[in-house]
Amino acid sequence: MHTQASSATQLKLSELILALSTALDMTEGQPPEHCMRCTWLGMKLADALALDDQQRHDLFYTLLLKDAGCSSNAARICELYLTNDLAFKQSYKVVDGSLSSVLNFVLKNTGVKRGFMQKLSTTLDIIRNGDMYAQELIETRCTRGADVARDLRFGETVAEAIYALDEHYDGGGRPDQLKADQIPLFSRIALMTQVIDVFRTESGVDAALSELKNRRGTWFDPTLVDTFLQIAREPQFWQQLGSPTLKEDVLSMTPADTCIWVDDDYLDDIAAAFGRIVDAKSPFTSGHSERVAVYASLIADELGISEQDKKWLKRGALLHDIGKLGVSNDVLDKPGKLDDDEWEHVKRHAALSKAILSKIHQFDHLAKFASAHHEKLDGTGYPEGIQDDDISLLTRIITTADIFDAITAERPYRGPIPVNKALAIMQEETGTAIDAHCLQALIAGLERLPDHFIVHDDT
Repeated sequence: MHTQASSATQLKLSELILALSTALDMTEGQPPEHCMRCTWLGMKLADALALDDQQRHDLFYTLLLKDAGCSSNAARICELYLTNDLAFKQSYKVVDGSLSSVLNFVLKNTGVKRGFMQKLSTTLDIIRNGDMYAQELIETRCTRGADVARDLRFGETVAEAIYALDEHYDGGGRPDQLKADQIPLFSRIALMTQVIDVFRTESGVDAALSELKNRRGTWFDPTLVDTFLQIAREPQFWQQLGSPTLKEDVLSMTPADTCIWVDDDYLDDIAAAFGRIVDAKSPFTSGHSERVAVYASLIADELGISEQDKKWLKRGALLHDIGKLGVSNDVLDKPGKLDDDEWEHVKRHAALSKAILSKIHQFDHLAKFASAHHEKLDGTGYPEGIQDDDISLLTRIITTADIFDAITAERPYRGPIPVNKALAIMQEETGTAIDAHCLQALIAGLERLPDHFIVHDDT
């Protein structure tokens, strides 16, 4: 079994956040590298506006993290609209705010795959209360996004810009109906680049430019629109946006004087923040990643794992489910049995976790051991069906911690299971899904469980 994990050295903040932003693309139902393309577009505007280095730094991270709060309203969207949150969000991005556009969106995206009467009653509820629901959903997302920025150690300029992402120049946006210069400059830029990328990706450059002109003075700052239209005429502008070197081009846009190297403590904070983004997607996973990290650490202590490996184990535990941002809540939170297609949809999250985490060179080992937490010793797990010695000790630890939390936490289809019963269930899985040594280490480690962790017992 492989246990060696690499140290957190030579890792730039820009590289790390750029890679993790692909997880935010998924939770908004957007194609890969949406946030990266928005960042390129926004930084081109920064050049034209002659922003200084600190402004460019703050704009860069506003653009990459603009969707950091989007997982927090996914479950509520499914609850209110009876729909797939990922498809819902993707479709909503092309709604222009006109009554006809909004009504068409509601009719197409409410009560999907439901019976006629349920679809009708839900649609009527949305028509009656849609404005209130929209305010709730956007305010939730904006507030959470700003909090994530603070968790990631960014200043109020970035946090406030993310909070105001959905404000419109004419005051018709949300959550605070700000107008014109009341809206932070970086919010105005971020919303504009978002719309440009969505329409360009879906319908081409001409459609994006047409949308930009149509929303000039309503959604968008007229000065920013005019500036963008000017730079978009430059030769090769749109070809550069689709360049295979786009990642390197974007990273080169960060000012050298504001380059930040990520040390171990900062990396821990970033892993914890993204773990909370994942857990915010469903009320049934609230706190899951943190608890798995705690249980994994208890097991590691009992097994005598090295301090360096324990650091990477904790980060892997916090990020093991990041691929769930690409799974719809109508499946994640389904109270009944999943059908075959739904189960395959859920299983995708492990491969998605590996794909996201593998984008960071320093995470090569972490990506492998964290994303393999659903593999089984007998080879019947997923995503790759590996077995026995091909499953590392760090994976076995996360698997044990993950299963324990899954059993003892509330789920859509049942309440929490008491600890003694959970451990008995897990004992039956030793040798097939669970490593016996890890389970015994968990049992011993639970005696040292922090007081603020409430696990249901038999009393």
